[in-house]
Amino acid sequence: MDKLTIEAARALNDSAVTQEHLKLHAANVMYAMGAMAGHFGEDPEHWMAVGLLHDYDYEKHPDEHLAHTKEPLLTAGVPEEDVRAILSHGWGICTDVEPLSPMERSLFTVDELTGIIQACARMRPLGITDLEVKSFLKKFKDKKFAAGCDREIILKGCGLLGMELSEVAGICIEGMKPHAAELGLAPRG
Repeated sequence: MDKLTIEAARALNDSAVTQEHLKLHAANVMYAMGAMAGHFGEDPEHWMAVGLLHDYDYEKHPDEHLAHTKEPLLTAGVPEEDVRAILSHGWGICTDVEPLSPMERSLFTVDELTGIIQACARMRPLGITDLEVKSFLKKFKDKKFAAGCDREIILKGCGLLGMELSEVAGICIEGMKPHAAELGLAPRG
């Protein structure tokens, strides 16, 4: 394949990921990546496909995350640049693949960022539909809120992108809003 498509990414992801919370996380990252692609004037579908597939080996190998990704994906025909992007989101955590391109840097950043956005939106009666950046930033500053999301990685990623946290969060929130129902973030009641 010339470039990874959403259909191919979904088929590969579904072959390796069965847990609903992991599929939901992949969807969050997918839509955030689409929005980031739009910001950079790149192909949203391509970036979304990479975002969807980013945790391909996590369910089966959580303690060796990304160690079982490269060969299976290359064998499946995923382009080398897309595999590299996937590997780069573990930079400094479980890989030494430094994110260099805007796509790689975006994936590195939004992987953790979408977790906090999801948690913020879940607390709101209207879900993500009325979530504003200022509400997100308030929760971001509270280290006990969504404590499993690594804020240092998010800030490091924003630095790599040359963007403020508020700008990246705003892009991701807007990218996720149209998919509120699918993401479990639609208004309650």
